[in-house]
Amino acid sequence: MKQDSSATPMTVSVLSPTRAGLWWGLLGVVAFSFTVPFTRIALGGGGFSPLFIGSARAVVAAVLAAGALVITRQRLPRGVQWVRLAVVAGGVVVGFPVLTSFALTTASASHSAVVIALLPAATAVMAVLRGHERPPTSFWVMAMVGAVAAVAFASVQGDGLGGLHWSDLLLIVAVVAAAIGYAEGGLLARQLGSWQTVSWALVLAAPLMVALTGVSMAQTPPTGTPVEWTAFAYLGVVSMFLGFFAWYRGLAIGPMAQVSQVQLVQPVMTISWATLFLGEQLTWPTVLGGLVVIASAATAVRARLATPPKVEERPKEPTPVG
Repeated sequence: MKQDSSATPMTVSVLSPTRAGLWWGLLGVVAFSFTVPFTRIALGGGGFSPLFIGSARAVVAAVLAAGALVITRQRLPRGVQWVRLAVVAGGVVVGFPVLTSFALTTASASHSAVVIALLPAATAVMAVLRGHERPPTSFWVMAMVGAVAAVAFASVQGDGLGGLHWSDLLLIVAVVAAAIGYAEGGLLARQLGSWQTVSWALVLAAPLMVALTGVSMAQTPPTGTPVEWTAFAYLGVVSMFLGFFAWYRGLAIGPMAQVSQVQLVQPVMTISWATLFLGEQLTWPTVLGGLVVIASAATAVRARLATPPKVEERPKEPTPVG
């Protein structure tokens, strides 16, 4: 029986500590860094509704995932693995794509990248909670500083302090949803395999996403330009499918805390692509806000990394080491 088969009862232990996890994680981050700018491009002409962008891209990815699972004859997940897959699907298949699609109808890509820069710290927090760990106080302090910095940045960029826009709230909720999906998916990938985890999550969420796609098409038939369709294709094939192959592979190899630090470069890449493809102007508030959020997230993640693991990750279900 295949080691990464979902029917295999034993848990795949963490691979030997090498830089392979970091390189796989970086590859995933590069793929994800185009997501926000390309979502803005797809939404730019008004030919696509945000609901269509958020749901139809998951349908495209689910078709690819189902094909890969069938061709490689992957066995069905078992028992509680389905529940854990539902958590992954709710965070990274439904929550983050749909919420960010609606947020990006009004928020700029650069602005969104700064708020989303909270994701590494949020993922580390979810990994701590999932593993019932007791990290140092500095971890919680810096995670809170990063959250406050992101909210303050969004407020100042809006109508002053207290002037959070609905798009900022959507982005913050999207970050929480993605963090939950990343943390749970990184752990589950050690049992099911990296690409198998995201593939099963996509297939599990497919009925809901097909229904949402149908609703969106009935309300606003898609009439995108070739450029917008190309951006949408990237979101479906790479952002929702191939990127997760690399990302969950990196998290599965681990340590998860070290790999999650790689995502700290994502907002920098995203802002660069927004400047290149969308012509967005860099402002000092954006630069300073991004630096504060990234620095806070980096400190929190490293404080988390410095915490010794409570137990060895075998042979039972692994607790996150990062």
